[in-house]
Amino acid sequence: MAPSAKATAPAAPTVTVSTPAERNVEKRLQLLGQFSAVQQVELRPQVGGTLTKISFKDGDIVHEGDVLFEIDPTPYQIKLDEAKAQVETARAQLELAIQQLGRADTLKQSGYGTVENADQRLAQKRAAQAALDDAQAAVRDAQFDLDHTRVTAPFTGRIGTHLVSIGNLVAGSRAATSPTTLLATLVSVDNIYLNFDLSESDYATFQQAHLQQHGPLADKVQVSINGGGFDRNGTLDFIDNTLDRSSGTIHGRATIKNTDGLLTPGAFARVRIAISKPAPTLLVPDASVLPDQSEHVVLTVGADGVVTPKKVELGDLRDGLRVITSGLTSSDRVVVAGIPKAKPGAKVIAENTSKQLASD
Repeated sequence: MAPSAKATAPAAPTVTVSTPAERNVEKRLQLLGQFSAVQQVELRPQVGGTLTKISFKDGDIVHEGDVLFEIDPTPYQIKLDEAKAQVETARAQLELAIQQLGRADTLKQSGYGTVENADQRLAQKRAAQAALDDAQAAVRDAQFDLDHTRVTAPFTGRIGTHLVSIGNLVAGSRAATSPTTLLATLVSVDNIYLNFDLSESDYATFQQAHLQQHGPLADKVQVSINGGGFDRNGTLDFIDNTLDRSSGTIHGRATIKNTDGLLTPGAFARVRIAISKPAPTLLVPDASVLPDQSEHVVLTVGADGVVTPKKVELGDLRDGLRVITSGLTSSDRVVVAGIPKAKPGAKVIAENTSKQLASD
């Protein structure tokens, strides 16, 4: 059989292209952060004794001044009663010393008493006054101990689990004979810190942007939790004054409102910070950006239909579109669909997408 005619060359594949979207967007830093409590306290008793009552459920929201734990007050009430009795004794001794001093002065002035006797009575009166002062101080000390048999919340927040059960002996800080007993921890919830670290280059970019904008440090930040959108706002309130030499980073912090209580100390979140005013910027679908070793490229189609990869520098993600900081022009036709069929150097049939990527 005679050989057939030369085989027909395969048709060029069809791909979908689009020019980059143009938007006025600001440059932003996007970082990983971790929440921490604005206020956090370990609840430890100032006096020791038997724990008799726990007045909360683990995980409750408690309010400033709420009684959380109670320690048996009996020995402290006894101590207070004894101190009050000592005050009465000291007061009686002082009254007697005052009377004796008065008589000694009268006798001295009439010539029947000696100066030495009057001086002795004066010293006794002063000693009695000092004894009364000491007894009154002991009353205040005993009252302090009695008052602190009730451990109260120093601020409104969420309390953790109780670490000691009713009936156990707890050690207080005033005795100083053993380590104090940790009863529970309390953290504030209305506002929460988001801590993050800036690399040296990010910090330099941040500083330069603030010098240009002449803005205060209290800038707005946006926060994303659980991989969702950046739907929470906060205020940047602190940048440390020294870079950590070991990590090459500097610590920053933002304060986030947490009125719904969904943000938890220890959890992670993403934070982004605007570092420039909005300016014309090119964006492409994130799926059209391809990794190339340590770099990134997008595939473009020239007027001759030839596929050409272009190296690009990336910014952050905006509504599914990737910011391109360099490497593309607004007239480049970027392959946005049919990417596997677009081989660098090969010819393709480019169809413009009818779907608009973005609007200003």
